[in-house]
Amino acid sequence: MEIEKTNIGHFVAISDFISLLNMASGFLSILCSINHEFWLAAFLMIFAIVFDSTDGWVARKTNRNDKYGFGKNIDSLSDIVSFGVAPAVFIYTSINTTSIILHAITIIISLLIVSCGVLRLTRYNVIADYVNVEGFIGLPIPCMSFIIATYYLTGLFNPYFALLLSAIISVLMISNVKYPKFSNIPIIAISCALIVLMILPIPTTIFSINIPAVILLLFCLYYLFINLIKN
Repeated sequence: MEIEKTNIGHFVAISDFISLLNMASGFLSILCSINHEFWLAAFLMIFAIVFDSTDGWVARKTNRNDKYGFGKNIDSLSDIVSFGVAPAVFIYTSINTTSIILHAITIIISLLIVSCGVLRLTRYNVIADYVNVEGFIGLPIPCMSFIIATYYLTGLFNPYFALLLSAIISVLMISNVKYPKFSNIPIIAISCALIVLMILPIPTTIFSINIPAVILLLFCLYYLFINLIKN
C-alpha cells in the first residue's frame, strides 16, 4: 500500500460515522457514570445499541466496499467502549459500599466485563471469515449494556443481583453457546416503541417500577436464557 493511500479519507465511509456515534454514546455514558448520573448513563448505553444496530444496515444499503476491514475494526473498537467499558464503569460507580470484600468483588466483576468483552470481539473478528455459523457464537456483547441499562431503569436495581448478572453475561459472551441474530421484526418494533416511551415525558411507572424498562429487560433475559437452555 502506498503511503498516499493511507489517508483516513480512503477508509472512512458513512457507516463508520454511525459507529463513531456508538462509541461517543458509550464514552458519554462513562462520563455520566463517573458523575453519578446513572439514569442518563443507562440511556446512553441504549442509544449506543441503536447506533450499533444501524451501522451495518447503512453499510449494506450503501454497498460499502471494505476490502481492508476498516469498518469491522472501527465497529469492534467502538463496541468495546460502549458495551465493555461503559457497563463496567456503570457497575463500579453505581455500587456504593463500605465493605472491602464487596468493593473488591465489584472491581473484579468490572474487570471481567471488559476482559470478556475484548475476548468476545477478538474471537468474532478472527473466526468471522472461517466459521460459517448463522447467528453468534457466544452472547452478543451489546446484551451486556442492554441488560444492565434496562435493569437499572426498571427501578428494581439491586447491587448484588447486578454483580451476579454481570458475571453470568460475561461468561456467556466467551462461551460456545449459539445465539440467533435479532430478526424478530415485531419484537424489534415493540422494543423501539418501549424505548421511545421511556424517553418521552409520559407516566409509565407503577409503584416506582418503570414498566417499559421491565418489558425490555424481560425480552433480553428471555433471549439470554432460552438459547442457553436450547444448547
